[in-house]
Amino acid sequence: MTIAPSFPIAEIPFSCAGSWLNVSPVVAEKRVEQYLHLVSHHTGMHAVLSLVPLLDGHRVDTAVTATPAVLSWIHDGGRIDLAFDGPDAVRITGTSLALRLAASQRTLTPFSGTYFYRDPVTGGHVFTSYETGRRYRVTALTGTVEAFGAESLGTHDRGVVVSAERGAWEVVVETYRTSAAPYHRTRSFDEVVHDRSRQFTAFLDAVAPWRDRSTPAAELAAYVLWSATVAPSGFVGRPAVLMSKHWMNKVWSWDHCFNALALAAGDADLAWHQFLLPFDHQDASGALPDSVTHSEVLHNFVKPPIHGWALGQLRRRLPRPLDRDQLADAYRKLAAWTQFWLDHRRAAGHRLPHYQHGNDSGWDNATTFDAGRLVKSADLAAFLVVQLRQLADLAVELGDREGESRWRENAGDVLDALLDELWDGERFTARDVTTGARHTTDSLLDLMPIVLGEHLRPEQQRRLADRVERHLVHSGLATELPASPHYEADGYWRGPVWAPATVLVEDGLRRSGFTELADSVSARFRAVCEKSGFAENFDALTGEGLRDRAYTWTAAAYLVLAGDAVARRR
Repeated sequence: MTIAPSFPIAEIPFSCAGSWLNVSPVVAEKRVEQYLHLVSHHTGMHAVLSLVPLLDGHRVDTAVTATPAVLSWIHDGGRIDLAFDGPDAVRITGTSLALRLAASQRTLTPFSGTYFYRDPVTGGHVFTSYETGRRYRVTALTGTVEAFGAESLGTHDRGVVVSAERGAWEVVVETYRTSAAPYHRTRSFDEVVHDRSRQFTAFLDAVAPWRDRSTPAAELAAYVLWSATVAPSGFVGRPAVLMSKHWMNKVWSWDHCFNALALAAGDADLAWHQFLLPFDHQDASGALPDSVTHSEVLHNFVKPPIHGWALGQLRRRLPRPLDRDQLADAYRKLAAWTQFWLDHRRAAGHRLPHYQHGNDSGWDNATTFDAGRLVKSADLAAFLVVQLRQLADLAVELGDREGESRWRENAGDVLDALLDELWDGERFTARDVTTGARHTTDSLLDLMPIVLGEHLRPEQQRRLADRVERHLVHSGLATELPASPHYEADGYWRGPVWAPATVLVEDGLRRSGFTELADSVSARFRAVCEKSGFAENFDALTGEGLRDRAYTWTAAAYLVLAGDAVARRR
């Protein structure tokens, strides 16, 4: 199979595994510039340098093409090519066209902006950014570099123009903290491109060896995951797959589970790092953070306890069993996370835990939370039952008989409470924690207890499956029924199709015996990805990609569902 074709640079940033940099015209949420920028994800998302092609000294529009290995500006008068020479450097070469590399911010203050100077030690031209806390050095390998605005203060253009009177010019842009030895070229530009191509192809062959003509988006899905991977830095203490190298450049504490599943069979170590990363910041109460990124760990919300479900799925997909130390570590972390919900999210006299806000559920604005924010919801109880059962199974493997008994008893108690308090004989409902008032909605969130699969009674499975089928439209599972007065085409969790809900529901349906419906859920989600790429979510009726267009859990969900579909056929 060929590797990923050229992809739209305005939707998917150009980067490589391990790098905190990317090249894209997208410099912030809802902000797309005319020209490409070198963007850093250290301390947030920051456009550092604008990259503007020139012809005869004037800006010129070009066609931009990008593959996993090389990005190109193409014009009748010449071309420029860019490739990552490792995670902290980009090589750029051009013929006939020149390139202007300039600080993205023109204004320098004592606390913001980019200072620019020529380093008399290395001879390179250096931009030092307040926003990222890093330096970006331009070194000429061939051709000439003309600087402007060096050492200027206040508001000025600052940067360089690289060109060559004849033949090709080439520069390298490196990022570092305080100092770096002069750059020494050890291989040609073509060798750099070949190395990136080889690296990506190896990753692709590892995570999607099953790909065939029926999975036309597998190569691009793999690229989205590979290119969004960063090396350990700051609060990110492990190799991590960010949700995106656009503005959604964090690891949220449930998104990571789906990326781990997609990586499991092909890169077990990277998959295990994804699963554990939020647990590195677990607090004394056992709570996981809401999100983690380079310079920030947020604990203002949590995310749903899907980690027991995810661990079971992960273990089935890993090519080798986890060793005893890994199991024991996972057991301790998962136990503390579960105890958080039992100890700190159950009001006095209540049997079920609650969310404090829709953000805790991951379904931020779902209609389940319209009647009140503090909610005992069926999805939370169901996830917790699955997690408690996973803990009981781990306890057996680790010889913790007392723990096994306790976890199974807790699982039974929470399941009984779920059925007693939230099942009304027809459907699952939600309850206000304070008033006890019961309410129903047309949100798919209320149907998430399908993840209990075989642990539900057949009549409950059937009723849930029937309601799930009502949410299945042309582009997949609408998170709010389209007939609902609260449905919004671009309403976040009030209508659009999302990857995590799809994977969880598909698995629950399959374990409940509704294989044809599960097949339809999988097929329609895969089809919308093949049509519209790997957006954060999709318009349920048109299939249009919405929000961030390079979201890794969407790509991961495609790989999980596509790989499973191929395996079932074979």
